Amino acid sequence: MPSQTPTASHRLAAVAALGACAASLALLLWLVLNATPRNMVVLVAAQAVAVGAAWLAVTRRGAARAVALVAIAAGELLALLVLRDNGDLMKWLGLMALLLGAAPLARRALRVDMRSLAEQPIEGTPVGPLAQPTLLMNPKSGGEKVAQFDLEAEARRRGITPILLGPDDDPVRLATQAVEAGADALGAAGGDGTQALVAAVAAEADLPFVCVPAGTRNHFALDLGLDRDDVLGALDAFGTAVERRVDLARVNGRTFVNNCSLGVYASIVQSDDYRDAKLKTAASMLPELLGPDADGFDLQFTDGEGRQRGSSQLLLISNNPYRLDRLGGFGTRARIDTGRLGLVDVQVESARDFQTMVALQAAGRVQQFDGWTEWTTPRLEVASREAVAIGVDGEALRMQPPLVFESWAGALRVRLPTHAPGKAPAAVALEPGWSTLGRLVEVAMGRSASHPSRGR
Repeated sequence: MPSQTPTASHRLAAVAALGACAASLALLLWLVLNATPRNMVVLVAAQAVAVGAAWLAVTRRGAARAVALVAIAAGELLALLVLRDNGDLMKWLGLMALLLGAAPLARRALRVDMRSLAEQPIEGTPVGPLAQPTLLMNPKSGGEKVAQFDLEAEARRRGITPILLGPDDDPVRLATQAVEAGADALGAAGGDGTQALVAAVAAEADLPFVCVPAGTRNHFALDLGLDRDDVLGALDAFGTAVERRVDLARVNGRTFVNNCSLGVYASIVQSDDYRDAKLKTAASMLPELLGPDADGFDLQFTDGEGRQRGSSQLLLISNNPYRLDRLGGFGTRARIDTGRLGLVDVQVESARDFQTMVALQAAGRVQQFDGWTEWTTPRLEVASREAVAIGVDGEALRMQPPLVFESWAGALRVRLPTHAPGKAPAAVALEPGWSTLGRLVEVAMGRSASHPSRGR
């Protein structure tokens, strides 16, 4: 990120962020110094009961789950009553508000919010308008965003050939036909599954690719540095734009842009009910997958330290490593051009393991869980004695072993609009600690903040 002299608004945001941090620290010290030993013991015990009950709620059915849910509520209620009786409830809520408010202020001060990123040059090579681009559109993705934004008419207005995908259409075949007809670039408007299929054809033909975030979550667009809310603005990449190369990844020859999951999550997404009732389906299946009578997942592979693994509760294989503070949503990637797969193996074998993982996840430090192993590699092979349930960019599949995962380094020429942020959240995430506080002080004093270098 280039050095820039802080503006008045950035200096004000830095001062406010530092003030919020100082006030929250003072309030936290007050709460600790004024808490009675009895209250401290009650609070710790209440949280222990709540976390322990959470494991039972996840891994049991019927009456046992109902009792666990009551215990969770009772534990949290007890904690709130202790804080209220001690006159500290409002102070605790104030502490939470200060901590939540400091983060956006710090991001603004250090120019890592969407508005500031959009004002900075995008990494890549400037390129001119395309002559004969083609855009494949999935009209069912993202709550029918294609129709909502009238993408077909907008594409024609810009000289882009639109192809609407029907229920039985093969995106790979249609994209290949477009290349054979002379298209000088391919684009995809839809979810990440559609993006992966069209991107693979573009990579094979060494043609530029344009990602239009018309899906539900658009994780690939986010990590490319696109504004996912600006669907029409993404079409600007067919004109004057910035081009750079990023990686794709493959499992047994099938291309994916984000990640593949094996184990618990992959089994849940296989359910026919998952798409319509995600939480209900997960709650009904977790006892079978994590409970005391659950069978382990037969996944045999070698981890980053050369150890042979024979089972795993969750194995995540991603196109470049993710920044993972919590399991939910699988985070974002700082770069998609390192030429390596990101691997995460999670082993949860007991109630104590689960309690520890929940506590670390709540603190945003799930990587410190003892059952968590993380590494990178250009290739991974997973063996099994039977067909393996796998989620590929969120799509439920079954594949015959062995599963061979490979990074397809530098395969895709991606074009981005010149007005896009150009960076993923993980690339500009604030690191808690003295370095961030030091950068805030520099901005508050009117000096350009020294930004930590981020290697490939």
